[in-house]
Amino acid sequence: MSASTRKGFTLIELLIVVVIIGILAAIAVPKFAATKDKAKLATVKTDLKNIMTAQEAYYYDFATYTAALSSTIFSPTMGNTTSMAGTPASFTATVTNASITATPKQCTVTVGSGTASDGVIACS
Repeated sequence: MSASTRKGFTLIELLIVVVIIGILAAIAVPKFAATKDKAKLATVKTDLKNIMTAQEAYYYDFATYTAALSSTIFSPTMGNTTSMAGTPASFTATVTNASITATPKQCTVTVGSGTASDGVIACS
């Protein structure tokens, strides 16, 4: 049987394909990690918006803000941690996700301060 009638791939051709797939994977994996970080940061911002809504509902019922929302009123997304401080007239809430590999890893909002940043979510 002559070499021109054989069918199949040579070892070099297979190695070239494996190298190309490896290069494509090396490009795609960091982009995927960045996408996961963006999704986690979105959960941080969503939790802050939910805290703001819960605080406004609490304020409507009791005419004061609270430094601690009960777990029946608000529970953070898995992986997120929250901290709150408040006075009867204002509150500050911070949500952090330590598993985010890049910055920002946390966002903060203050409501009731009467400043330009009142109710604006800031991430750092």
